[in-house]
Amino acid sequence: MRGKTFSIAVLFVLLVVRPVGAGSVPSDTEAITGVVNGFHDALHRGDSAAALNLLVPDAVILESGSAQTREEYAREHLAEDIAFTKAVPGTRSNLVVKQEGTVAWATATTQSIGTFNGHEMNSVGVELMVLTRAGSDWRIRAIHWSSHAIKKGN
Repeated sequence: MRGKTFSIAVLFVLLVVRPVGAGSVPSDTEAITGVVNGFHDALHRGDSAAALNLLVPDAVILESGSAQTREEYAREHLAEDIAFTKAVPGTRSNLVVKQEGTVAWATATTQSIGTFNGHEMNSVGVELMVLTRAGSDWRIRAIHWSSHAIKKGN
């Protein structure tokens, strides 16, 4: 009986007690989701300053086969993203957040149906955001958007 009790005690320690430092970084899923949603909310409100504030200075935005720095995005594409977001109703769904220490990534699917600059839009896409934490703040380090039109009859 004593051997059985010892085995159960060892099993308990192995299952419950973790080494110091193992898993010591808490999950920040709620904070990460807040930053991702905050970026999209800023686009919907037309608040370019708030959207840019959520991007680190050396962020990169990947879309349509090109890459832009934060500054290039602010100068060349952010206003169009705001206009598109306001004009074309879209939905993001299936948001999944993963975190490893001070790095996280969030993926989502998108669908946009409406009219933009006189063109009918009906597209589906995916979004990937990579975030890093400095102190208690999470910020976006990279965004990758990929989408394609849904052809009539599909």
